[in-house]
Amino acid sequence: MSEIAHPSLAPVLAARLRALTPARVALGRTGVSQHTRDLLAFERCHALARDAVHAPLQPGALAAAIREITRGDVLALHSAAADRACYLQRPDLGRRLDDPSRKRLELAKQPGADLALVAADGLSALAVERHAPPMIAELLPQLEGWRLAPVCIVEQGRVAIGDEIGSALGARIVVVLIGERPGLSSPDSLGAYITFEPRVGRTDAERNCISNIRTEGLGYADAAARLAALLAAARRLRLTGVALRIKSPSRQERLNSA
Repeated sequence: MSEIAHPSLAPVLAARLRALTPARVALGRTGVSQHTRDLLAFERCHALARDAVHAPLQPGALAAAIREITRGDVLALHSAAADRACYLQRPDLGRRLDDPSRKRLELAKQPGADLALVAADGLSALAVERHAPPMIAELLPQLEGWRLAPVCIVEQGRVAIGDEIGSALGARIVVVLIGERPGLSSPDSLGAYITFEPRVGRTDAERNCISNIRTEGLGYADAAARLAALLAAARRLRLTGVALRIKSPSRQERLNSA
């Protein structure tokens, strides 16, 4: 029997493995059953994920936090999905704005804007409330010279709603910061979706995505650096999606250039 397989080492190896990941690995058992503590931990995480999906966005508080960072206008918008139940059952309605929001954007249109930032609740309002403001705070200093449209906050929104918003605002590029589908160890994961020349009908193949933005995942500084690099390349090459591939600067490279 090898040293690694020796039963006396199993608890030590299991502890080391668990220290490397929040995933449910190396779980013990009693007879043919899981330990009660592991079962309860699973049920707790499952409840947190369900709560994240159904929790309502607090647009007023989010707008105030973003306005403090940007010192600019923040527009409150709503998708064509009237409520959460409709949003979950009709994904198509979450991709389009309601009529009052369209009228609001007509008044805010700024032809010639380089970038429109959109924060949408998606499948985890918790993720947007926690991570969108600090993410924007990290990103803005890296956008010197960019002309920004008013930041938009969308209730009951999906990724593609950014296409209509970006087009209505006259922006060349739109970035949608949105709550991703919660996992059993990540109920508050934020995604950033970048689309060049947004318009209704764009496909996911025409976007780039940065995923798992959160304290326990991809940190704000690294995510913002990656996003800024993608935006610069998108503006230079006039495209996003599967055709856009870049090498993001490493943390050490960013420190050396600071």
